[in-house]
Amino acid sequence: MKRHLPILFWVFALAASVCARAETESEVQARKTALDVAGAFTNEGFKIRDGHWCGTIKPHDHTLIAVNLYAGNQYWFSVGATEGAKKIAVSVYDESGKRITTEGYNAGEKAAAGFASANSGQYFVSVDLIDGQEGSFCLVYSYK
Repeated sequence: MKRHLPILFWVFALAASVCARAETESEVQARKTALDVAGAFTNEGFKIRDGHWCGTIKPHDHTLIAVNLYAGNQYWFSVGATEGAKKIAVSVYDESGKRITTEGYNAGEKAAAGFASANSGQYFVSVDLIDGQEGSFCLVYSYK
């Protein structure tokens, strides 16, 4: 059995490296745009959470991302998209699917939604491509 442990380790390591998806150049650019938006909130004491969500979005389509939030914290969800996106939007929903009233920011391929969480639990962030062509997007969020 001890002889098989190194082999199992390498099989696991290889499987993990194959499963890891590298970001495309377009997703890296979208992330840079999202971080530029989120950076504005750091001046107000918000901290950018480690981690981000990238992907492809199509016209008149949306992507839902589940996040766990804590009561009493304030949050800003910032999204950036590639040049093909002319107008992108971000919305937040509670665990029952009810849309949360948020403060908003929208500047074409950049958008953000902010609110203070009244309850701890799972929330859903929707990224919508309102106008433009299919492209990459990236979502990051900040809290305080």
